[in-house]
Formats: sequence, structure tokens, C-alpha cells
Amino acid sequence: MKVILTEKVSSLGNVGEVVNVSQGYARNYLIPNAFAVQADEGNQKRLDDQKRRLAKRVDEERTAATELKSKMDGIVLEFVKKVGASGKLFGTVTNNELAKELAKHDFNVERRMISVSAPIKQLGSFDIRVKLFTDVEANIQAKVIMDPKQMEELKAKELATKNKAEVKGDSEEKVEEKNADGPKTEEEKRQEEVDKILR
Repeated sequence: MKVILTEKVSSLGNVGEVVNVSQGYARNYLIPNAFAVQADEGNQKRLDDQKRRLAKRVDEERTAATELKSKMDGIVLEFVKKVGASGKLFGTVTNNELAKELAKHDFNVERRMISVSAPIKQLGSFDIRVKLFTDVEANIQAKVIMDPKQMEELKAKELATKNKAEVKGDSEEKVEEKNADGPKTEEEKRQEEVDKILR
């Protein structure tokens, strides 16, 4: 059933928009609460009158959305995430997370109004569009960085691996030097075999 919204309904759209909803939802909720009026072809004239009456409200909503856009444009939302060995995030930065982060900046936007061109699954900066009104969109950025604790852990592991490799390299050099000095004794040969097994 087609209805024209007389109020902004968060799950449907803005004032003056024609939306398609179930008959039960329209008859039991939207129309009785004056959130919408029926907008079928038989009521086209009524629809046009209704749109004219709503034009002022629509303009007010658009103006408010344009002001919000000017404040919101260019905002960078930062997300600290843990990263897997492949460089991908554990999970995805969701629209819900983006909406919550915007709310921290005093912008209350519904998650369904947020548009991401591709799922955010890795580190970096991503362009996000926020639909504020029918033809008004704000452009913001989401910056995803690695969790500092995880970064420290990775650096510590890398350093430990490097030190281990250097120690191993030193011991191999000593063995080569020893071998260069002359023939091996039976004791040295046995020790060499034990070292190979333990490696």
C-alpha cells in the first residue's frame, strides 16, 4: 500500500516521501497516528494537495539536513581494531558502530542512513556517505588503526624471533670455525648429532 509520509518516520523516510508499506502497518499505525495518508491513484488529487501542504515542512527538513551536512562533512571517525595474521580485521566495522561513533560526536543518525561502498575489513581510511534527507548527503571518513597493545605484542614477537635467529647464526659460525681448525673428535661428532636432533 502506498502512503505519503506527513511526519519523518525513522524506519521509512522523510516528510513528503511516497513509500510502500503493508496495509496493516498503514491502517493500524501510520494513518491513525497521522504519520501518513493513503496515496493510491484514486487519491492523486488529494496526494498533490497533501504534498503542497507539506512543501513548507519538507523545505524546513531539507534546510535542517543541509545545516547538519555542513557540520558533519569531513569528520573522521577512528576505530581501534585487532588484526589477524593476514592483515584483515577480526570482523567488520558495521553501520551500527559507525552510528554509535557519530552519536559520540553529537550526530544522531540511523544506521540504515549510512552507506559504505565496500565492507570495512582491513586497516586504512574509508569514505562513508550519510543520507540526511532525500537529496542531502554528508561525506565522512572512517579510519581503522591497529590496537596499540597488539602492535606492541607483534613488535616483541618480531624482536624475539630476530634475537633467536642471531643466536642460532652465532652458534653455527662457532661450529664452522671449530670445523676449520681440524678433524672432529668422536665427542664432537656425537655432540653435533645431538644438536641436530634437538633442533
